[in-house]
Amino acid sequence: MRHLNPVSAVFLLLSLVGLLLSGMRPTFVVNEVLIRFIRDGVMVLALIIPINAGMGLNFAIVVGAMCAQVGLVLAVDLQLTGFTGLLFISVIGIGLSLLLGALIGLCLNRVKGKEMISTIIIGFLATSIYQLIFMVGYGTIIHPHNPEMMLSRGIGIRNMIDLQGFRNILDKLWLFRLGEIEIPLFMILLVLIFAGIVHSIMNTRLGRQLVAVGLDGRKAAMVGIDTEGVRVKAIILSTVLACCGHIIYIENIGMLNVYTAHLNSDIFSCAAILAGGATIFRAGIANALLGVLLFHSLFIVSPQAGQNVFGNPALGEYFRSFVAYGTIAFALMMQRQAADRN
Repeated sequence: MRHLNPVSAVFLLLSLVGLLLSGMRPTFVVNEVLIRFIRDGVMVLALIIPINAGMGLNFAIVVGAMCAQVGLVLAVDLQLTGFTGLLFISVIGIGLSLLLGALIGLCLNRVKGKEMISTIIIGFLATSIYQLIFMVGYGTIIHPHNPEMMLSRGIGIRNMIDLQGFRNILDKLWLFRLGEIEIPLFMILLVLIFAGIVHSIMNTRLGRQLVAVGLDGRKAAMVGIDTEGVRVKAIILSTVLACCGHIIYIENIGMLNVYTAHLNSDIFSCAAILAGGATIFRAGIANALLGVLLFHSLFIVSPQAGQNVFGNPALGEYFRSFVAYGTIAFALMMQRQAADRN
């Protein structure tokens, strides 16, 4: 990017002001930003492909997150640990993501022009079904192998599951220290590898078709592009990337809140990519990675800044929630203005 986007500039300014007001040590903030870059980087990258395909912000990435959680629950139920368990989680999660991503894509082909609101509703519907399965189905229809993960009544899974067998098994690879700063080099490279995969996809024939469909679906169809097929592929890729990103997120956290761990992953990811200078029409790798750094920098410093300035850390929490939703609302208003001009 040749110059800093105005939205990114505002986030940078707010982060610097928040850092000064919070009194936090810069090294602490850098460590926390690196952790969140690892946790959320791939999830934000999952938004790039649908945006460039003209489908806007894909709030249904939360479905990919739930696919990852299904794999994690099954792995804990079967008492799989280590890299074997991680491979099992990946296979189950990605397999479900391929199936559900295709179904979501087919649904979105029937609501062209209303993809964003449709993905929000799809996310709510998927969450309800997911919670019903693990709250009621597990112990009745599905027979558990690991009774320790079940509620005392024998029906439903406990809210919190300890992922001791998977916690930080990747984060410890190539972990370096630079003074007080911990640099998990392997995990940073893993996020960058996913960024490279997205970049490569966008430079393939499929990527060029995605951009063509995003620019003008009618003209793309006139030159022989299967626009509906391309749109389905965009959502499939987005859902699979979201699944992979959520596996990384939970592996880093080391605990799984079965019923709520996936919630807000879509809102915060969408806000982050917009903070990086993306629009709901165009997004690139730089927008996603820069957005994660800027958005989470503000998230880290705002509660302590609220405590120091107003004597109430909750104000900082409210502020960063306001920023997340406000950023998305601003992008939608800009879309409306651009549509009116056209």
